[in-house]
Amino acid sequence: QVQLVESGGGLVQAGGSLRLSCAASRTIFSINAMGWYRQAPGKQRELVATISTGSSTNYADSVKGRFTISRDNAKNTAYLQMNSLKPEDTAVYFCIADLQIGTAELRSWGQGTQITVSS
Repeated sequence: QVQLVESGGGLVQAGGSLRLSCAASRTIFSINAMGWYRQAPGKQRELVATISTGSSTNYADSVKGRFTISRDNAKNTAYLQMNSLKPEDTAVYFCIADLQIGTAELRSWGQGTQITVSS
């Protein structure tokens, strides 16, 4: 129902910064919330941050004050600015987009992008 293209992952030293982008395309449906989850090796997938169409945001406690999520509704693109990165931020980051399909909402997932923070 939608194509999510993630970019911006990579390797960075502790204390550094990265910016993720997630562009949603090839959809005829309205997009509600967008955001990111992450999954570290051996751990469950967890919420990082989400943002609504009205720019209301929600962050995991572990990233508050360091990460900032934003979006450009005209481009159906969300961004995650990550500052003061820590080794524990190392994970695969997955973009999500919640599609409004009639009266239902369907969450779509990107393929994921690796972020590695070295100490």
